Amino acid sequence: MSDQSTAGARLRPADLFVPVGSILLLIAMVGLFLGTAGNTLGYDYGCYAGAARNLLDGKAIYDNVFSINVGTCPGTYTYPPAFAVALVPWLSLGGAAAGLWCVAMALCFVAGVALLPVRRDVRWLIVILGALNWPLLYAVKLGQVEPILFLGFAAAWRWMDDARVVGAATAVGALVKVQPGLLAVWAIATGRYRAAAIGISATVALAAAATLVTGIGAWSAYVDLLRGLGGALATPHNFAPGAVAYQAGASESVATAVQLASSAAAVAALLAAWRFASPVASLQVTIVASQLISSPLRDHYAVLLLLPTAWLVTRGRAWAVVFPLVGWIALLADGEQTVWLAAASVPITFFGCLALLLLEAMVERRASGARTPPASSPIAPE
Repeated sequence: MSDQSTAGARLRPADLFVPVGSILLLIAMVGLFLGTAGNTLGYDYGCYAGAARNLLDGKAIYDNVFSINVGTCPGTYTYPPAFAVALVPWLSLGGAAAGLWCVAMALCFVAGVALLPVRRDVRWLIVILGALNWPLLYAVKLGQVEPILFLGFAAAWRWMDDARVVGAATAVGALVKVQPGLLAVWAIATGRYRAAAIGISATVALAAAATLVTGIGAWSAYVDLLRGLGGALATPHNFAPGAVAYQAGASESVATAVQLASSAAAVAALLAAWRFASPVASLQVTIVASQLISSPLRDHYAVLLLLPTAWLVTRGRAWAVVFPLVGWIALLADGEQTVWLAAASVPITFFGCLALLLLEAMVERRASGARTPPASSPIAPE
């Protein structure tokens, strides 16, 4: 067959159906959510922008009054000081800033999918699942930062043996939202010491640069705020195990014990994965566990479950598509009268994914027939 006929065969209209259809579906769903958002468009972005404006006005960026309003947006800013500094240039966009930020979050997801080191058909499947994924659509509508973390984790996965990329993903993730800093620990556990060193040093350098703008007091206020958030099990729209137990009628002490047990289980899963799983499997466990080690747990955090879903589907576990799809159950828990059984679907999904990742890691280890995990991802990107 000539080169011309081969090129023609590759450009058959039928071959474009899935790629074009999946992108159009995502655009339609994101457009629908943004178009009907009303005053909730960029709701979380309003929190970030408020902190950035306070910086410009010389005001404090944190409100450490721990009450029923802890962690709500717009209102209490609950992210690292450096993120508020990074948002200052975005304010120059004026009235269009919130909408453009939401569009940027959707593009972060698309970019993250493009970077996934999986087969092309799995990438299109993740786009389709994203279009049907309540956590992603909700996060984009609010302007929540989870798509940024999705992009960072996807880059770290694709270039997991490139110390510069893993280090950059660690630093950016940790300064947007603390939990992705676990990438540095994962890097140490898998022998990627240079990546950990780059990530830690870059985080310190960027934090120091931000401190020139925010002042050292912003960091102590942030630590105080995190301490308060950890015990705020009555915070609205919190799907952490302890918060769900509290919603179900447990006392505050029992709910706190449940939350501590949940965090301990997530840490145990991390330690187990770092001990026996391959680097790519332990990375997936790190991604999921990073959202479980602290409270609060929001339903839109489940955007990150699309990453282990891609890995599991690539390994032939087609049933993994259930993880992104069950995110809609959390809608039944919305409102003042929280239906705790629906709320429980969020931590159950996270822990279910975590357990199955560990199981798959054991299957992978046995199949490899090797005593030590392979050095990198078994899936070559296309």
